[in-house]
Amino acid sequence: MPLETPQSLLIVDDHPLFRKGVRYLVNMVPDFIIVGEASCGQEGIDMALELAPDMILLDLNMKDMSGIEVLKVIKASGSDARVVMLTVSDQASDLVAALRAGADGYLLKEMEPEDLVEKLAEAAAGRITLTERLINLLAHAMRHDAIHPKTSSEAGLTEQEQRILERVAAGKSNKLVARELGITEGTVKVHVKHLLRKLNLRSRVEAAVWFVDQHK
Repeated sequence: MPLETPQSLLIVDDHPLFRKGVRYLVNMVPDFIIVGEASCGQEGIDMALELAPDMILLDLNMKDMSGIEVLKVIKASGSDARVVMLTVSDQASDLVAALRAGADGYLLKEMEPEDLVEKLAEAAAGRITLTERLINLLAHAMRHDAIHPKTSSEAGLTEQEQRILERVAAGKSNKLVARELGITEGTVKVHVKHLLRKLNLRSRVEAAVWFVDQHK
C-alpha cells in the first residue's frame, strides 16, 4: 500500500550507468521521489546536508571515500535520513561495519530488479532492509560472537524493553512503537539505547536480527 506522502530519496554512487539503472527501478516504487544524485562520497555528504532527504541509497566502495565514512559523517550531522547501503560486497565484515556505523539496511547490487524494488518498498514503509541471506550471515556472525547475551533474561531486559524490541524487530519506527505502547517517542529512544547496551549491540538492525534469531 503506497505511503500517503512519497519519501524523498538521494542516490550516492560513483557509477553513472548504475545510478541510471537505480533511478529507473526507484521510479517503479510510487513511495519515492528522487531529489538528487551524487557521483562521489563528498558530493553525497554535501547533498545530504543540503537536501535533507528521507532516505539515502549509498554505495559502499567509491573512489574518493568509503560509504562507511560517508555514512558516519551523515549520521554525526544529526540527519534523520534512513541510509540503505547498496553494494557488491557480501562480506560479513562489511555488513557488520555498515550496520554498526548506523546503516538502516544493506542490499546487494546483484539482486534481481524485482527483488530490489520490493526491498525499496519495504524500506519506504520503515521496515528492516536486508535480504534473507544477509540476515542469516549477520545472525551467524553474532551467534559466534561471545560478547552478546544468548537470551533476553540473560541480557536483563525489562518487560517494556522486550515489548519495544519485539516491535523494532517487526520493523516499526520509534514513532509507531510509541503510538502502540502509549508512550512518547523520546521514551522509546531511551529504551532502545538501553536495550542495545544490554545486548552489546550498536544498531537497531542488529537488535532485530538478534531477536529474530532467538525466536526461530
